[in-house]
Amino acid sequence: MTNHPETIEPLKYIPPEFIITLHTNAHFVAKFHFLGAKFKRMKQILIVLFVLGSAIAAHSQREQIQSGPMVGYSEMREVMVWIQLKSPSAARLVYWPLTNPAAKQYTSAQTALPSESYVLKFIANGVEPGTKYGYAIQINGEELTSEFEQVFQTQTLWQWRTDPPAFSFVAGSCFYVNEEQYDRPGKPYGGGYEILASISSKKPDFMIWLGDNIYLREVDWMSASGFEKRYTHTRSLPELQPLLANVHHYATWDDHDFGPNNSDRGFKNKGMAKTFFDRFWANPPFSAEVGGGITNQFQWEDCDFFLLDDRFNKTPNERKSNAREVLGRNQMEWIKDALASSMAPFKFVSVGVMFLSSAPDKENFTLASPSERSELIQFIQDNEIKGVIFLTGDRHFTELSMIQEAGKVPIYDLTCSPLTSGSASAQYNNEQNKNRVDGTVVRDRNFAYIRIDGPRKERVLSINLCNTQGEVIWSRIIKSSEF
Repeated sequence: MTNHPETIEPLKYIPPEFIITLHTNAHFVAKFHFLGAKFKRMKQILIVLFVLGSAIAAHSQREQIQSGPMVGYSEMREVMVWIQLKSPSAARLVYWPLTNPAAKQYTSAQTALPSESYVLKFIANGVEPGTKYGYAIQINGEELTSEFEQVFQTQTLWQWRTDPPAFSFVAGSCFYVNEEQYDRPGKPYGGGYEILASISSKKPDFMIWLGDNIYLREVDWMSASGFEKRYTHTRSLPELQPLLANVHHYATWDDHDFGPNNSDRGFKNKGMAKTFFDRFWANPPFSAEVGGGITNQFQWEDCDFFLLDDRFNKTPNERKSNAREVLGRNQMEWIKDALASSMAPFKFVSVGVMFLSSAPDKENFTLASPSERSELIQFIQDNEIKGVIFLTGDRHFTELSMIQEAGKVPIYDLTCSPLTSGSASAQYNNEQNKNRVDGTVVRDRNFAYIRIDGPRKERVLSINLCNTQGEVIWSRIIKSSEF
């Protein structure tokens, strides 16, 4: 190796002998130490190439991500993180306490498979209660950096120690992501995706998706390929990714996640609909026999959350004979038992369609199953179950409803819709819902930001209904002592 100048202008001269792959590793660079000062500049060049190569390799691995990562359910001892890749790559989750970034832990590696839509779910089970963790995805041995923060948290061990912590969550429904070639002709139905940044700016602990979280099109609902396509397209929206990565997510469904508009138990692909719902969401495990759908339950601090299925057992709209049902007998008995055994100050019951509205319109319980509606209301009142608040969606407008009969516990229903879908027309102001709370109707895109705080026996629920920009439209306070 001759005729190498002592001084080299940066990156203007690299001898052929030192042309190496961009995947050069640090150990290779270290071997040049023995060459002495003559090659000091060459070592610097190689280090630059190594760093550049690592960055290019990491960028290449990032291109393997289709959507996510998304933070799913959280417990004191484990958290689920979801991700969808583009090919059968090997991946694992890396996570660490924010207070000690050096204490990294790793899940076992998994390979993304086409039969699972290249979806992977990692369980971080080396966690401690009440702790926030940073995390990253490692693909094919490369730990990926992210353009936005990636954090999850575990729930707090507060029982017998302190008052329950304050926490907050967001609720919303009707999330439409445009895809022109498959949408109906005319004005795009979806929009206002900046609402996702507004939700993130509130820094909620978690979000509940109340149904119509995707909108299956006619081209989608008759095949597994269609379900996969619609979920993948919706989940891959760029504006959605930061929210997925830093807020825990739970979901129930409604007709547009299930099949055609107003679909019911007669839909031939309802099993397929459940398969893809379970694949693309990260709800906690659930083993109760409630009728075969996507029913679930979780707890956050001192409050209970119930996710009901309004499609799997629903009577067809045009069937006139026999009793009509939405929940089905098994799910009805389960929610009764679950509410009766709950000790939570607030018990949130999430279901896709309006529960308390008295107007027999569209697919709410008053129209679809008035007997189930009456039965559950009477059960709550007769058993004096305090703190029941339904969270519902579907209608492309928002309103708060309440039933409070003399000497009986009050029951609330917060209908919250839409997130990005088209909003309802002014005709809905004329619906004769005698249970509506005055001043709560909103017909623009919106979300509910809900916070619970206060001492254990005096918990306070604050509802803030926010527009696309995150500005508060109306607020209501509900105290646990009022029940």
